[in-house]
Amino acid sequence: MGIANRWLILATGLFAQAATCALLYGVPFLVPAMRTADHLSLAQAGTVVAAPTFGLLATLIAWGAAADRWGEKLVMVIGLAGCGLAVLAAVFLANGLAAFAVLLGISGAFGSSVNAASGRVVMGWFAKHERGVAMGVRQMAQPLGVAIAALALPLLAGATDYRPALLLPAGLCLLAAVLVLVLVVDPPRPAGKAAQRAPSPYREPDLWRVHAASALLVVPQFAISVFSLEYLVSQRHWAAAGAGVFLALIQLAGATGRLGAGWWSDRVGSRLRPMRLLAVASAAVMLLAALGNASWPWLVVLAIALGAVITVADNGLGFTSTAELAGPSWTGRALGMQNTAQNIAAAATPPLLGLVIGASNYSVAFAVVAIFPLLATGVVPVRAETRRATATAALRPSSAEPRTR
Repeated sequence: MGIANRWLILATGLFAQAATCALLYGVPFLVPAMRTADHLSLAQAGTVVAAPTFGLLATLIAWGAAADRWGEKLVMVIGLAGCGLAVLAAVFLANGLAAFAVLLGISGAFGSSVNAASGRVVMGWFAKHERGVAMGVRQMAQPLGVAIAALALPLLAGATDYRPALLLPAGLCLLAAVLVLVLVVDPPRPAGKAAQRAPSPYREPDLWRVHAASALLVVPQFAISVFSLEYLVSQRHWAAAGAGVFLALIQLAGATGRLGAGWWSDRVGSRLRPMRLLAVASAAVMLLAALGNASWPWLVVLAIALGAVITVADNGLGFTSTAELAGPSWTGRALGMQNTAQNIAAAATPPLLGLVIGASNYSVAFAVVAIFPLLATGVVPVRAETRRATATAALRPSSAEPRTR
């Protein structure tokens, strides 16, 4: 396949992932309108917000297995179409909050198909030396989707009915389904019998360690993303609008950080060495925030700005390493497992960290968060990656030929 077609497929996957992220991570931007229109408690609104995530967690591995067996294109088209239709049903047919939340959960269950399948497409069409950049582009989808939701959904939500705002992510998902159907081509894969005979990569601990390290590194990422606005407004007395603009700008910087980390990994020929260094940097950022809150508050602002870039930069590295360690026959399932581990950590971080803040203060909470990336530095299987690279190089026939004059 030509370079233009490969990058067009990648762009389509980026759009598809951003469309689902606008829903999965966009519902929180409707919470003020929800509470006003339906007189919801914070707990009730939180249940609605969590519904798409619960659906996503329940189906990630299953969609990955489906992509391994039947191909990425089919899985993404079905998932995107189902996600968009479920959101339309939530907007127009849901009678009551419970039905609304259930349909959002179903939309998340369909939308999770893109997480595993779009990553599998990247691994299939891009060579090893360019996968870091390609996966970095794909991983930019989350901040782009969140940015779309942050800018549009509050404006589209009415004072008495917030549901029509969700027509935007529904429409984006349906449009993405059409684009995937027309533009995406499944990469070559092993023949059916060869794929069935491929041994499970989970017999070795390497993939488990990548999943564990990635989950540990989600904790500082969500500590920054979830609590930054609250900290700046309640502790530093910033205006909410000004804090929102600041956080939107640094989130865009975080998107470029993912791309930069992928480029770095391609240049050095390793995913896990940069990942371990980024884990050290994440711990340093959280300790800087803890120190700043106890002494010079401007250090916390600096730590938030740095953390918005550093704490998300490893995401693409973890995904790329997962797919490379899994092999083509297991890529979808392995990426589903990777997503599941990260989303469990993401769901657990806000309530648990909120308890720590309530029982102590932000300095203690930031210091506690720093422990998780420090643990990740010991879990990342850098030596295993080096051993595999050495073994692969030894098995590869030499391409060197004598020069003639």
